[in-house]
Amino acid sequence: MIETRALSPALGVEVTGVTDLLHPQVVSRCLEALKWRGVLLIRGLNLDDEAQLAFSRELGTVLAPGGKEIFKVSLDPSVNPSADYLRATFHWHIDDTTSDVPAKATMLTARHVAMVGGGTEFASTYAAFEALPAEDQKRYEQLRVVHSFEAAQRLTHPDPTEQQIQAWRSLPTHETSLVWQRHDGRRSMVIGATADHIVGVSPEESRTLLDELRDWSTQERFRYTHEWAVGDVVIWDNTGMLHRALPYDPASKRTMHRTTIAGEEAWA
Repeated sequence: MIETRALSPALGVEVTGVTDLLHPQVVSRCLEALKWRGVLLIRGLNLDDEAQLAFSRELGTVLAPGGKEIFKVSLDPSVNPSADYLRATFHWHIDDTTSDVPAKATMLTARHVAMVGGGTEFASTYAAFEALPAEDQKRYEQLRVVHSFEAAQRLTHPDPTEQQIQAWRSLPTHETSLVWQRHDGRRSMVIGATADHIVGVSPEESRTLLDELRDWSTQERFRYTHEWAVGDVVIWDNTGMLHRALPYDPASKRTMHRTTIAGEEAWA
């Protein structure tokens, strides 16, 4: 029998009692839990790549950035040539903010875990927005934000070389509403490491407000921290959950296998 348990008051649900991961009832319950709770945990599944892809395809269309449906998350350059860029994931962020249509969800399976650190934190910008005073909600709904790859990379490389800057700026920026109202009426905030500046606002005021909203949204009451065990599967709503990896020793061989589910609704 499938059972669910809240991971924190504001977000997250753990699913237990799963015997057939691809059963329509299991898939339906997972999609419903993901929509309303933002983060879904199933412990000890120990999925191989084939099983992970099969389950991912039940949740939606699997994206293949760089031609690969499975992306290995590791700070070891021999495992992931983009390891240096992944250091930006230690900062709160939302994936795909520079795409017209953001990924709907992300799935990670834990293959190797760090002995110390290496957890993943999530924070619900749905809950954070709903907890704001009404006058602040109305103000923020009028604002727009420009997101860039450069903004995130500058957090880990505050003194970049000209070559780094050129590489970052070769990637497109994207403008979104600060508050995203979905077709179903739900509202979340599009903030985090890629949020470069607010349109029509000075850089200083932009930075102050964006940092304040990040700090507000990542309070403990809106947050869940997952400590990984080998075999765990975590899926989250990429469009409304801020997330970050907690620091760990790159020599720990911590490795996650990631699949990404295509989105269906463009940023507002």
